[in-house]
Amino acid sequence: MRWAALVAIVAAGVWLSTTPASAQGFKWWQSDTFRHGLGLTQDQSARIEDIFQQSLSGLRKQKSALDKAEADFNQMVEASDDAQVMAQVGVVEAARSELNKSRTMMLLRMRRVLTPDQRVKFVTLQQQTRDRGRPGDDHKR
Repeated sequence: MRWAALVAIVAAGVWLSTTPASAQGFKWWQSDTFRHGLGLTQDQSARIEDIFQQSLSGLRKQKSALDKAEADFNQMVEASDDAQVMAQVGVVEAARSELNKSRTMMLLRMRRVLTPDQRVKFVTLQQQTRDRGRPGDDHKR
C-alpha cells in the first residue's frame, strides 16, 4: 500500500510539472497570430529565437537526466528498501527542479525582450490560445 501511494505521488508530480506536448513545440514568437497580435518586431523575434536556441542544449541534457532518474526510481520501487527509494525520490525531484528552473529562466529572458504593453497582450493571447485548445501554429501554413 505504501509503495502504491509513493508511486502515485511521484506520478502526480510528473503530471503537474509537464506541459502538454502541443505547447512544448510551439514557437509563439514565430506564429503570425502572436507576431501580429503583439506587434513583435523582426529583431525581437530573432532575439527570442536566440534565447531559445542557447537554452535548448542544456534543457535537453537536464530532461535526459530527469528521464534517467525517473527510470532508476521505477526500477527501485520494486526491489529496494524505503530509504533507497526515498533517496532516489530526492534525485528525481532535484533533476526536475533544475529542469524547471532552467526553463523558467529561459522564459524570463524571453519575456524581457517584450515591452510592458506586449507582455500584457501576450497574457491575453496565451489565454485565448489555451481556450481554443491547440496553439495556433499558423507559421507552418
